[in-house]
Amino acid sequence: MMWQMWTAFGIALGDLIDLSFYFIKDRPGVTGLNWRLMLASAGVPGLIVCLQVLYAPESPRWLISKGRYEEAFNELCRLRFSRVQAARDLYYIHVLLEAENEMKKGRNRLVEMFTIPRNRHAALASWVVMFGQQFCGVNVIAYYSSNIFVSSGFTQVAALASSLGFGALNWLFALPAVFTIDTFGRRNLLLFTFPCMAACLLITGFSFWSASETGRVTGVSVGIYLFAIFYSPGEGPVPFTYSAEAFPLYIRDIGMSFATATTWFWNFVLSITWPSLVLAFKPQGAFGWYAAWCCILWVLILLFVRETKGKTLEELDQVFAVPLSTHAAYGLRQIPYGFKKFVLFQNPVAEELYQLESASEVSSQGDEKAKREMRDDVEQGTA
Repeated sequence: MMWQMWTAFGIALGDLIDLSFYFIKDRPGVTGLNWRLMLASAGVPGLIVCLQVLYAPESPRWLISKGRYEEAFNELCRLRFSRVQAARDLYYIHVLLEAENEMKKGRNRLVEMFTIPRNRHAALASWVVMFGQQFCGVNVIAYYSSNIFVSSGFTQVAALASSLGFGALNWLFALPAVFTIDTFGRRNLLLFTFPCMAACLLITGFSFWSASETGRVTGVSVGIYLFAIFYSPGEGPVPFTYSAEAFPLYIRDIGMSFATATTWFWNFVLSITWPSLVLAFKPQGAFGWYAAWCCILWVLILLFVRETKGKTLEELDQVFAVPLSTHAAYGLRQIPYGFKKFVLFQNPVAEELYQLESASEVSSQGDEKAKREMRDDVEQGTA
């Protein structure tokens, strides 16, 4: 959640800096000073972070994995209230690492991520949401918003100010997502916001057909701003949250790396193809292209993305163990349910796909089994 919130804040801050530097005049012998300062200013936060890294504590878990127990204990002392707590957690991390290392022996975790159905289902769902984070078209607006606003009829200054409005809305509406993501759930947020984003992109693209400049700039602004409002609580924060919890612990590092690489690869594709897309199909076709992808992604989410809200690790294993065809059929059955509930305002009974067993239920079942076995042994001994 923090990743999305402060990425959006950085975009808004960058737009504000660009607008401020636009008014800087050239100096003798220096042309384009304003855009040079805009570009250089992006390096300042990165430099600050680089300097802070020198003072950041090492991960105790990493230090223990390298056999550097004394350093790990010292770092834990910085992170805990007392040395007793630090010693307790040092031992706890050590035991967990030993168990994980034992589990990994003789196993190819990368292969198992795709060959074991539970892992494969998590990888597919993570890939869908990460791919969707880019192909919903958000970074087209983030990267090219000034050009889009200028082509719709804005002046350069007005375009930069409008880009700031997009960045500010993207950040402000990421704040409610901190609460809504665990209230409505990851999957429900995506299913609600993707059709809205598709409609916003169509509004933006179709506005370029307006013969009135006022109508054109109004339509483009409304479409882009509403898109930011729907993106920020949905496809903005959900992918990284979802991918971080979908994989089992023993392949979580590989799974999260795979998911992160997915989003940044398609980010590259998105950013490098947009100029050619606009030239070939005009803004109407280009925005229509990503609106169509929003509709496709809605179907993929409905069929293949499972809800992970409020689930324990054991419950997530049960959720992702459900066969793909079973979950896809369940998703299709949700369409008439959603139509009755949200369009006809009826009160249909929701279908429960997952029959999850809590830890206490599993424990009680184990106790009952032990009692039955003991009773059988007694009966056999009596006989």
